[in-house]
Amino acid sequence: MSYHLAPLVPAVLIALGFAVLAPAAEPGSALKLSLRSRAAAPGVAAVPATVKAAEWDAAKTAIIVCDMWDHHWCKSAEARVGELAGPLDAMLKAARAKGVFVIHAPSTCADFYKDTPQRKRAKSAPFTAPPSPLATTERWGTCWNWPDAKREGPLPIDDSDMGCDCAVKCEIRSPWTRQTAAITIADGDAVTDHGQETWNLLAERKIDNVILCGVHLNMCVLGRPFAIRQMVRLGKNVALVRDMTDTMFNPERPPGGTHFDGTDRVVEHVERYWCPSFLSSDLTGQRPFRFRHDPRPQ
Repeated sequence: MSYHLAPLVPAVLIALGFAVLAPAAEPGSALKLSLRSRAAAPGVAAVPATVKAAEWDAAKTAIIVCDMWDHHWCKSAEARVGELAGPLDAMLKAARAKGVFVIHAPSTCADFYKDTPQRKRAKSAPFTAPPSPLATTERWGTCWNWPDAKREGPLPIDDSDMGCDCAVKCEIRSPWTRQTAAITIADGDAVTDHGQETWNLLAERKIDNVILCGVHLNMCVLGRPFAIRQMVRLGKNVALVRDMTDTMFNPERPPGGTHFDGTDRVVEHVERYWCPSFLSSDLTGQRPFRFRHDPRPQ
């Protein structure tokens, strides 16, 4: 057994979201990405998107999976995570096969994995001082990277109600306990929700490129201590997988439209102020993911 979890049988490992075997990496793989961006400073009119072909060394690339929890306080959000998890897992398998390092970051739930090699890998990575201070203020139980008005305009959606789009609004609470079991944690992966541990893992492997996926883009995927704002500030090449994310947005709030219009607006915000995005098809060779309840034309 590849996990050194002697008391556990493979069926239990799979039930916990762990893989018994992982595909061998292709030596010297290059990730061929179509990076979409629309850079402009705050207060400057939006510019049309541009797409640039790029090749990233897979061995110097990590994917961070943000807050794909087993449960969520909003029923609609939890349902979308459940729908997204399978395609996201397939993308991670394709990335691992190319040699990409995968970090699972289920915030506030890392202790669920405390006895696993993947959690121990993150905790034991040698300390490396980051080039600039990590976030120290807190929100939702972890350090938080707040918007920077000098770099970033206001979010293009009103999420002041926390974004529940259910017909009957859900009670805000913290029901999550772990990452969804629908996403495999392979034996070469790591588990952490800690900014310094994430930096240590990247430094240990000389990783220059960081890919973000998961939820929710207007909140955790931007603000967590391992997420987009932090990684950009630390000087990494960062990209978002734009079809492997979701937002907390109630379309009854401005600017209206559909929930999925709101997500697209936040993707454009990220492309404008923080980092480019690409589609999961660049890694999988398959069609991009689309939520089944997205009513817009293909």
